[in-house]
Amino acid sequence: MKIIESSPIFLQNDRLTVEVAQPGSVYAGTRFDWTTFITQVTLDGTHTYCVPESLEPGQGTGGSGLCNEFGIEEAIGYDDAQPGECFPKLGIGLLVKPEPPPVEGEGHSRGPRRAGYNFFLPHEIAARFPIHIDVTETQATFILDPVACRGYAARLTKTVSIDGAELTIAYVLENVGESPIKTTEYIHNFTGIDGHAMGPDYRLRLPYTIQFDSPSEPFAEQLAQMMAVLDIQDGDIRCKATPEHAFYCRPLGFTRTDAPQWELIHEPSGVGMREYDDFTPDRVAVWGTTHVISAEIFVPVSVQPGETQRWTRRYEFFA
Repeated sequence: MKIIESSPIFLQNDRLTVEVAQPGSVYAGTRFDWTTFITQVTLDGTHTYCVPESLEPGQGTGGSGLCNEFGIEEAIGYDDAQPGECFPKLGIGLLVKPEPPPVEGEGHSRGPRRAGYNFFLPHEIAARFPIHIDVTETQATFILDPVACRGYAARLTKTVSIDGAELTIAYVLENVGESPIKTTEYIHNFTGIDGHAMGPDYRLRLPYTIQFDSPSEPFAEQLAQMMAVLDIQDGDIRCKATPEHAFYCRPLGFTRTDAPQWELIHEPSGVGMREYDDFTPDRVAVWGTTHVISAEIFVPVSVQPGETQRWTRRYEFFA
């Protein structure tokens, strides 16, 4: 599908205005899903919630606002593809597996290392999934048709809708191929309320007593630096000061709940947002830096051929 439309989609009611980028217009990379790429949410014509991943042009991976990703670590079909062959990246299309980088010091007898999928690296897009879009005043539906790839094929339908001060993203993933689909999906919530820098004015609340898993590289050193300025009490995370470096951690203790999976509030203004999910999380992560914090709730995706999986994320914005 050739992307020719660049004007954003606006959903609006008496409380919310939501700006959704046309697929491929604001973001055309190979990490984030091109659909329901929400670049701004405005409450009551005043309060804004979405910020870019990086304030430095050309830095980061191009994320902004509420943008989701399938397979940050569990890329479908990547491990069984040979270099030069394709694998499906849901929400984008068929990507080409690159040649593995050589390992310094290894001779030709051992050959190059078979490196795993790395979302930081750009990949060649061999084919984009055809996208059909239906828009009303308060709802936008994106349907991505399957493109078969070595036994993998899926139809993805995503609907973003607003009702009062709530925004809902509903997913329907149909496995129309011959191979099982097993991966994860999460939304990278790049949030900075009304443009306020991260710091002691913010509180991120999780519905359980927070413990941390060991962070993975390259975030371990950054988290160690951040622990000096993080204030963690029960289910609350605060920063004692504006962080100077990015930080990343994986809280433990999560479960399925009718309560919000997370709530972020800018305490001096009382402006905040919450996320409710209808699934048991696979894992939870928290990433942040000077101007943004993101709580990420991962859903396990496992769909056998001929089957369908559905899940929903609901955001509530308040002041």
